[in-house]
Amino acid sequence: MAKEKPTPKKPKFSIWWIYTIVAIGLLGLQWLGSAGFSSTQKTSTYELQSFLEKGDVAKIIVVTNTKQAKIYLTPEALKQERHSKVNSPSFGLGAGIGHQYVINYGDLQNFENEVKKTISENQLTTGLDYETESNVLGDLLLSILPFVLIIGVWIFIMRRMSGGGAGGAGGQIFNIGKSKAKLFDEKSDTRTSFKDVAGLEGAKEEVEEIVEFLRNPEKYTSLGGKIPKGALLVGPPGTGKTLLAKAVAGEAKVPFFSLSGSDFVEMFVGVGASRVRDLFKQAKDKSPAIIFIDEIDAIGRARGKNNITGSNDERENTLNQLLTEMDGFGTNTNVIVLAATNRADVLDKALMRAGRFDRQIYVDLPDLNERKEIFEVHLRPIKTAETLDLDFLAKQTPGFSGADIANVCNEAALIAARKEKKAVTKEDFLDAVDRIVGGLEKKNKIITPGEKETIAYHESGHATVSWLLEHAAPLVKVTIVPRGQSLGAAWYLPEERQIVRTEQMLDEMCATLGGRAAEQVVFGKISTGALSDLEKVTKQARAMITVYGLNETLGNITYYDSSGQSEYGFTKPYSEETAQVIDKEISLLIESQYQRAIELLTKHRSKLDELAQRLLEKEVIFKDDLEKIFGQRPFEKNTEQIESVEVIHEKPIEEPLTEGDH
Repeated sequence: MAKEKPTPKKPKFSIWWIYTIVAIGLLGLQWLGSAGFSSTQKTSTYELQSFLEKGDVAKIIVVTNTKQAKIYLTPEALKQERHSKVNSPSFGLGAGIGHQYVINYGDLQNFENEVKKTISENQLTTGLDYETESNVLGDLLLSILPFVLIIGVWIFIMRRMSGGGAGGAGGQIFNIGKSKAKLFDEKSDTRTSFKDVAGLEGAKEEVEEIVEFLRNPEKYTSLGGKIPKGALLVGPPGTGKTLLAKAVAGEAKVPFFSLSGSDFVEMFVGVGASRVRDLFKQAKDKSPAIIFIDEIDAIGRARGKNNITGSNDERENTLNQLLTEMDGFGTNTNVIVLAATNRADVLDKALMRAGRFDRQIYVDLPDLNERKEIFEVHLRPIKTAETLDLDFLAKQTPGFSGADIANVCNEAALIAARKEKKAVTKEDFLDAVDRIVGGLEKKNKIITPGEKETIAYHESGHATVSWLLEHAAPLVKVTIVPRGQSLGAAWYLPEERQIVRTEQMLDEMCATLGGRAAEQVVFGKISTGALSDLEKVTKQARAMITVYGLNETLGNITYYDSSGQSEYGFTKPYSEETAQVIDKEISLLIESQYQRAIELLTKHRSKLDELAQRLLEKEVIFKDDLEKIFGQRPFEKNTEQIESVEVIHEKPIEEPLTEGDH
């Protein structure tokens, strides 16, 4: 059975069609009015003299404002062969209607004298008249055309400024106060469900209740309960807050209005508040529905923080309208507001109170088991050459967010394609982690032998100290191959801790200073390559003293402000004397750990030299090389998490040694 030919789609009607037809009609009338349909011929003064002498001319009408003269022939002359070009009908108009010839004259006085002289000499009855022509339609077009062009240019500019000529809300200048929210209708085929969201078990439990509210609101309202008005998703970037909100809409099968906080802010005053009103009006018309505002901190920042100007700006007006709308719509409208941000500390307290965002759902970085589930989701479209050990991949990516893991899978596929492979292997995933953490490998970078030796001892110092300290993160890999902006790097497998003790932080600081200490022990001088190390230990020492209260001199006191109010103050929360004590304690803490690292490296100088020489020879060494030199680590804690493999890459706890770190 032959397939039926698809019915061709009819072109959409456009108002510009009417404009074009009217313009063509006006041009046609203009042409017709200027004798465009007649068979009039131009003639010369010599031919006119001949026509007059033969008595062919009935009358001559001189048009004074166009310097033309119209020549009308007698009926007898029209029958003559010499006038055959002007006596034939044209476009249905009969011959003899109107003038037959037209002549352009120069000086009116000379033309008039010559014509009168010829008429007088030949005793002719030819009449000579004068007239002035006026083209009403043409004059009207010329007077209106400039205004039409100005209005057309203005409309074009306004359409471009207001988001283009597309229809819908926000597309025209008069719709600029309309909401720009994108509507995902419940009847759409492409829906996101909780199956597409790996990990986030705790967050999913919270939002599943929101889905139940929208599916079966009577279950809760019948007992006197009120449906929550809003839920705030808080967490680091890339943890899946937006994906989780889309999954809520997909599971609930309700309209889903999605937009960003910056969509409310516009160059025109009052637009943000108008868009908030329109957004809630649309949501109430389609209730039950979900409104999702991504990056709500763009409009939800705490008010009154602009101490310099003291003005009530457009962003604050938008926030005021949002607060009013969340209080204004009733509890039985079945409209729930979801919002996402990674800056919950800067949000206005009025936005966070109960009755507006009733629930705050923290979306944290995934743990070991959740990372495994995320790998399962992102590995579905990847063509792998073998069954990958997901436990192994999850162990090599501590601290990675869901977006980071998606990037690892994509980068692994690109690396395999670059190597002309037919499928992605385990080695490609390890190289992808290397590429994301350290940057692109640069084996052709020019490094002098002296610099290479310094880098080798620097990285060996990190490896040695971290291996000898109990609470330092166990080393996995050391390399002196330039990668990205670094000249060398060390990879560790940090223990995933919920709380950190003083001795653990001190051991990590000592291991971080091991690179500069090795340079001092071996060469007797230090370099600029330890800038990132110094930056890290300085931040750690300051946090121990001023944030966590881990210093005996200052005692159990903290100057940390979780509300973020201190960011806008002009005074420090401590006196000048306390500031001097803090600076002194930070210096003492860092220097004590630096001396501790020097003592460890001096005691194990022979093993440090052996490790550095092996690193210079192989450029990349692993945990097995350290075990051959130092023996088994006596206080190994997470031996089940560290496997002997050819390459194990891990997100480093230390910043890599960088070139020119001044």
